[in-house]
Amino acid sequence: MGSLNELVFALTLVAALGCGIVAGVFFAFSTFVMKALGRVPPEAGIGFMQSINVTVLTPWFMGVFFGTGIACIVALTHSLYHWGETGTLLRFAGSALYLAGSILVTIVFNVPRNERLAAVSPADPSSEEVWGSYVSSWTAWNHVRTAASFAAAALFGMALGS
Repeated sequence: MGSLNELVFALTLVAALGCGIVAGVFFAFSTFVMKALGRVPPEAGIGFMQSINVTVLTPWFMGVFFGTGIACIVALTHSLYHWGETGTLLRFAGSALYLAGSILVTIVFNVPRNERLAAVSPADPSSEEVWGSYVSSWTAWNHVRTAASFAAAALFGMALGS
């Protein structure tokens, strides 16, 4: 049974670190990146954000973002089969929070906004209105992702100590 406990510990550690890294990226966007982009002229902000939305699609970021999701799926599944064991509820809650609050929110709310922004020409006269709406709604959903990822990291951290 010792090797299973070691695997669960390693899985929990990987999930905690992944959630923390993702939370840090989202935190940066929520606390200063979007504020800075909102202060530049709309055509510049749109251009910068369009560039960010392309360059974020790297193996490093996507690996951490979705790799953490995979770790959470494994942890959630393990939790269902080992309900009642020490740390199980914390791992279950951390997994559910990351999967719903980070992955699902990204797919359902942030990515569609990014796709709509990608179709906007920064020089278009209506770009100022589009940009203002984008910044406020995208950032609001990013706050959700930030809080969910930080809370998930904390829950996994608590599971490590249980």
